[in-house]
Amino acid sequence: MSRNEPFAQNAANLLDAAQTAAAQGAVTGFSVLIGGDGAIRMIAESDWPLASLQAHHGARMAFRVGQTADQRIRVEGRDGSRTCLFETAKPSGAARVLLTNSPCYAATTYPRPGETALLLPAAWD
Repeated sequence: MSRNEPFAQNAANLLDAAQTAAAQGAVTGFSVLIGGDGAIRMIAESDWPLASLQAHHGARMAFRVGQTADQRIRVEGRDGSRTCLFETAKPSGAARVLLTNSPCYAATTYPRPGETALLLPAAWD
């Protein structure tokens, strides 16, 4: 397992957890620090830059989780010199993508009893 995998996986897990929490109400801002020994420390509503918070506590990895004004869930992470940013799409944008990328199918022939219809993608407007 490469060193990047736990970092990205931790960020993805935090994003999933924050999305679940957001379904129950607003997500408040918090930071998650993971030490070299695996110890986890959570800090609520810190206004420190993430790099400073990581250095001050001697954390190996640091993540900041929050919700933007337009309801996106955001996870920012640091592991040494590596950084990541995971962010959900706007709720209205996600619905648009799901609805516009759905394939439409139309029957090209009507089957006789006992036959199967051949369905092909319909033409897009």
